Amino acid sequence: MKRTFLFLWGVAVAIAVATVALPCLADEVAVLKNGFTIQHERREVVGELTRLYMSSDGGNFVDVPTADIDHYEEAPPLPVAATSKLNQAADVRPSAFPARPTSDLSEVVNQASGRYRLDPDLVNSVIKAESGFKVRAVSPKGAQGLMQLMPGTAGQLGVANAFDPEANVDGGTRYLRELLERYNFDLVKALAAYNAGPQRVEKFGGVPPFRETQAYVARIVKDFNKKKVAQEKSGSMPATIPSKRTATAKSSHPTSRAASGAPRAGTMVNAKTVQASE
Repeated sequence: MKRTFLFLWGVAVAIAVATVALPCLADEVAVLKNGFTIQHERREVVGELTRLYMSSDGGNFVDVPTADIDHYEEAPPLPVAATSKLNQAADVRPSAFPARPTSDLSEVVNQASGRYRLDPDLVNSVIKAESGFKVRAVSPKGAQGLMQLMPGTAGQLGVANAFDPEANVDGGTRYLRELLERYNFDLVKALAAYNAGPQRVEKFGGVPPFRETQAYVARIVKDFNKKKVAQEKSGSMPATIPSKRTATAKSSHPTSRAASGAPRAGTMVNAKTVQASE
C-alpha cells in the first residue's frame, strides 16, 4: 500500500513538473494586473518572465514579468468590431475576478506604431524598459505611465492624462518618432535623448556618459534585436522589407553615420558602441 501511494505521488509530481515546463498552446488572453489584456497563441515561462507568443511560428512575442500577470482567460472566438465598443463593454464573461478594463496593449501599440511608422516591436521594447508595462508607473523624477512621459513633455504632446494607456503610448511613440527625425534616424541617439533629454545628447555629441542612460539604450537595443533574430530564424520577417537590412546606429562620435530610415518591421539595429552595462 505504501509503495502504491509513493508511486502515485511520484507520478503526480512528474505531471505537475511537466505541466509547468511545457508551454501552453491554447489561444488565450493574459489579463495583467494593470488592467491590460494581451491576446496570444501560446506562452511559456522563461525565468521570471512569461513569454507571450503572438504568432504560432514563434517570431513575434512579448516578454512580461510573470508577477504582473493576474490570470488567463479563453480568447474570444471572433474579434469585436471597432464600431461596437458599447456592446463589447457590456459583454462581461462570468469570472471569479473583479471586472477589469479590456484594452488590448498589443492593439494600442500597433495602432500608435502604424500612425508614426515605427516597428511595434521597438515600441514594446521601450515600454518594457520604461515601465515594465505598468500603466500607473511613476518614476522618482515624476515620469508617468507606460512610456514614462514627464509632465512637461506630455503637455507639449497634448497628452492630458499620462495614465490613459492609449494617450500615453500615442504621445510616447510620437515623441520617439520626433527624436528619430531630429537625429537623422540614429536610433541610439534617439533612445538616449528619450532617456536623458536632447540637450544632454547634443552636449556630449551622442550617448551621455551616464551609466543609467547607457544601460537603458543597451537594454532596449538588445531586446529589440532579440525579437528580430527570432523572427528571422522563424522566417516570419515581413516580405516587404529585406530581412537582413541593418540600421547602423553608432553614437560614440558626433560625426558618426546615421541609419537610413526609421526602425520598422524587419530592421536590425547595430549598436555595439553602446556599453551594455545593465
